[in-house]
Amino acid sequence: MLHRRSFLSASLAAPALLRGQSARRPNILFAIADDQSWTDTSAAGQKALRTPGFDRVAQQGVRFTEAFAASPGCAPSRAAILTGRYPWQLREAGTHASLFPRDLTVYPEVLARAGYCTGLTGKGAGPCNFEDAGWPHNPAGPSFDSHKAPAPASGINTNDYAANFDGFLSQKPKDQPFCFWYGGQEPHRPYQPGLGLKSGKKLDDVVVPAYLPDTPEVRSDILDYLTEIEHFDRHLARMLDALDKAGELENTLVVVTADNGMSFPGAKAQMREYGIHQPLAVCWPARVKGGRVSDELASLTDFAPTYYAAAGLPPPPGLVGRNLLPLLCDGKALNRPYVLSGRERHSHARRDLLGYPARALRNRHYLYVRNFAPDRWPSGDPPKYYDIDNGPTHQLMLARQNDPAVAPLFQAAYGKHPAEELFDIRTDPACLKNLAREPRLRGLLAELRRTLTAQLKAQDDPRLGPNPNIWESYPRFSPTRPELGGFAERGRYNPAFRK
Repeated sequence: MLHRRSFLSASLAAPALLRGQSARRPNILFAIADDQSWTDTSAAGQKALRTPGFDRVAQQGVRFTEAFAASPGCAPSRAAILTGRYPWQLREAGTHASLFPRDLTVYPEVLARAGYCTGLTGKGAGPCNFEDAGWPHNPAGPSFDSHKAPAPASGINTNDYAANFDGFLSQKPKDQPFCFWYGGQEPHRPYQPGLGLKSGKKLDDVVVPAYLPDTPEVRSDILDYLTEIEHFDRHLARMLDALDKAGELENTLVVVTADNGMSFPGAKAQMREYGIHQPLAVCWPARVKGGRVSDELASLTDFAPTYYAAAGLPPPPGLVGRNLLPLLCDGKALNRPYVLSGRERHSHARRDLLGYPARALRNRHYLYVRNFAPDRWPSGDPPKYYDIDNGPTHQLMLARQNDPAVAPLFQAAYGKHPAEELFDIRTDPACLKNLAREPRLRGLLAELRRTLTAQLKAQDDPRLGPNPNIWESYPRFSPTRPELGGFAERGRYNPAFRK
């Protein structure tokens, strides 16, 4: 705690150092969708939807084709974004629906102390209990959620995100830079069934990922998902227009991404390519040359150090993310050999609130996954598999799990996983063929295992420490499921796993 206080004290001096150049400090607009995979923007070639907001940011800046979340679940992914650290370094904040410890350093608070006006509309950190941890508001910033609009469909939030951004801008002192978090709650399930078809989309335009059955029901479900992405994007486009009209867009660092992959079996909450590979576009018209596409490996933990650097602030100690400004502004390569990701508990999907501990290393060609509890069901205990959000695709796969055309896909998404998995994402982005037992790849597997283990040990991951099950003790504040039995007392630490 003393170390953290010394950093924040130093950051308080930053406005005095920067006062003469405060007008040149950029604004920061961060836009994050809820459950969207990297393939699903029109800039990425998805012809079944239109995302002019995302495309505008990409055209005015850089679109990253290889960007990865620190977790395939929302709460740990968002905590990693806010802190610039991996979920296994964040205690309760590294799991789902638990506390967000007050001593964690988050970039909105640091920027606020350095003279930035901060705000949030929609979903920030979470789901998490930040109130009982002592936060005055969501760690992503003070909420601006007063403006509502009729939802165009059931399942879409009534929050008028763009109007709330306008309200934030109207109350901000004119000469003060801002840092704003737009957290759309789309395209999170549930979706209104048939929404995509009703909006004029066509089943034939859908490219069904290889890990899902190609049926009309699944295609329609994907169209509904894509239609909710467009809702998120419309609000982003309105925000960009508002900044342009106010003459602020030129000096605004805009980052657009999503917290984890699409809400379908075999993607969200799973250590798979479609669970952690995210869309990402970044622009800063005053500093960043536009119209570029980068295949550098980027991590969503990179945002916090990038914001600190853009604001002229020293980064707090212990960040694992990288400052992206040298790449964005000067075209310098990151030369990053790999990124890491991991998960613990996602929902109450197993007895005693047990999670599914896994870590992954993703380099340019391979995804290596270590599953620490291969005896558990990765998608939750059968027959409900609660780590998969309910919807038409989930129901179809449950009903047809013994159908020869569906059974292999069902096993890949719902079945137990071995302790180690290795996927060649160049030929198998659906992660359907585990190569961990291929004799020709034995040396590669050993190298990836050593690298991941060394990194986790260096980062003090509890899974490799003296109390690996500390994760199972953390309280959960979202509703629990009585049918799963055992320890499930809301908001209470599980003493069976604490030392």
